[in-house]
Amino acid sequence: MSKTVRGTFYTLVAGTAWGLSGTSGQYLMAHGFSALSLTNVRLLIAGLVLMGLAYLTDQKSFGQIWKDKQSLVMIFIFALFGLFLNQYAYLEAIHETNAGTATVLQYLCPVGILVYTCIKDKVSPTVSEIASMILAIGGTFLIATHGQLNQLSMTPKGLLLGLFSAFTYSLYILLPIDVIKKWGSILVIGISMTVAGLLLLPFSGLSQHQWKFTPDIVMALFGIILVGTIFAYTVFLKGTTLVGPVKSSLLASIEPISAVFFAFLIMQEQFYALDFLGMAMILVAVMLISLKDLLIQRKKDFYKFISKDRDICLGLSYASSYLGAICQKRSIIYVKP
Repeated sequence: MSKTVRGTFYTLVAGTAWGLSGTSGQYLMAHGFSALSLTNVRLLIAGLVLMGLAYLTDQKSFGQIWKDKQSLVMIFIFALFGLFLNQYAYLEAIHETNAGTATVLQYLCPVGILVYTCIKDKVSPTVSEIASMILAIGGTFLIATHGQLNQLSMTPKGLLLGLFSAFTYSLYILLPIDVIKKWGSILVIGISMTVAGLLLLPFSGLSQHQWKFTPDIVMALFGIILVGTIFAYTVFLKGTTLVGPVKSSLLASIEPISAVFFAFLIMQEQFYALDFLGMAMILVAVMLISLKDLLIQRKKDFYKFISKDRDICLGLSYASSYLGAICQKRSIIYVKP
């Protein structure tokens, strides 16, 4: 099996597992869990496991990060405003709507980041970016109203929580960029989840929760913590190393599709034609953004060369399965992404 095929498979499996986690959360909240207590147990257990994985894979970084005060402050901020807020808002949105709808609304995040970067960098959006914004707004309108201007198909609280979940998902992506570059994803996410879980313990009511370990509850906890968090995250990272971050993010867009499927299969949620149309519009909006990034990345990869003497490359040519380069004085080494 080729590297690309394996990476694609891993990423699709991770996206499907994330879709299952939302439905597992919906099931648990329908059987006595609050969104806050469920957020707490998910963050704490997944965080401790990921920290353990980080220790086993890179003990040196695990020991050094605790001496980096600036990184620890950033991790603390990320734990509260990225991880906790996003997980809690997402589960509350599921509680007010359903796993499929809440997941699709959260996928408005890339459009929000696009708007933010256009404003920050003072650049006008391209035609495809404008189209993605229009599709995202139109899709949200259809999901929220079913085309009826005078009424909502969900509670106003559910809609607001879904949109807030998309906003906090943006924070989840943007806040830890620098610290993850420095220390690695698993270590940073593991510590952040654990910190958020420990801080939440006195307020979540988890210690007073009446635990009932029936087979269905155990399976749902297994789905949201082990499959939908630990397994999904590690498999996604493995897939990303094989196919690259842009393509893996695009492939992970299967998450809302799987969330709708599991919500229908497990929770017997009912969806209408306009729901599917709105979901499709949001997914197309995300794909327009992702495909543009993918094309840009491929162009960068095509021209990614290192000159031994820093000479300027004059021409490039592909010949069957290898990359050739014609340079003024020295050879050029192609660096695979």
